[in-house]
Amino acid sequence: MEIGVIHTIDAKAQGNMFKVVSDYGFGVCQLNSWNMADCTPEVAARVVKESVEAGVRVCAVWAGVPGPAAWNFTQGPLTLGLVPEAYREERVKALKSWADFASWIGAPAIITHVGFIPENMTDPAYPAVVEAVREVAAYCESKGIGFWFETGQETPVVLLRTIQRVGTSNLGINLDPANLILYGKGNPIDALDTIGAYVRNVHVKDGLYPTDGDNLGEEVRAGTGKVNFPAFVRKLKEIGFTGEYIIEREITGEEQRQDILRTTGDLKQWLQEA
Repeated sequence: MEIGVIHTIDAKAQGNMFKVVSDYGFGVCQLNSWNMADCTPEVAARVVKESVEAGVRVCAVWAGVPGPAAWNFTQGPLTLGLVPEAYREERVKALKSWADFASWIGAPAIITHVGFIPENMTDPAYPAVVEAVREVAAYCESKGIGFWFETGQETPVVLLRTIQRVGTSNLGINLDPANLILYGKGNPIDALDTIGAYVRNVHVKDGLYPTDGDNLGEEVRAGTGKVNFPAFVRKLKEIGFTGEYIIEREITGEEQRQDILRTTGDLKQWLQEA
């Protein structure tokens, strides 16, 4: 089990684009981009070269997609992931391109948010969402890589149901415990009873539950929210999780850097105690 961080592709960086990761002392990262202009063989070649030089392994590609993305309860269902029909075709194509990119750099999987997957399995919109995921997952499978759902807008049982219906051999989960809390979708420790067998990566992120019906909860530094990381890490160990712990802090600047450093120390302690 390694500790790493989410790192955004910076094709315009002067010098090694992975220096930020190695400066933290990490040897692994989840590589992220929402910019389809990054999805080229040339950028991939640079990623391979500079990651090797920095001694940083890319454990997965977090694949952003074109179009609007509103991280809330009001516009989120209309804009996020593969659920909105208006953007689905373009996003399926984009995710296939990111699968190509992941194969070029030797990453084992792509990760994305599928969106507000219908909770009612008899919803007439649900089969088309499953089919879109299956199309992307099958393409990833043909490239020898995984397709991993990041938890967020769906309950654990909806995610499990969708994995079972998609049915390809390469499906996994990037478990973001904070997202389950921020969206009011579940307790991340209990969620492991439902989806634990599919967890491949974990985001080390924390948050607070929503306190009204219109707004998400608040993201906070790991260890100061409702995740209960010591118990969460113990449960992951109990179920045999051996993947990466990827720190994510959704702020910027010096406060983000300090929080990542503090979380690194806290996480090492939680892992040791587990």
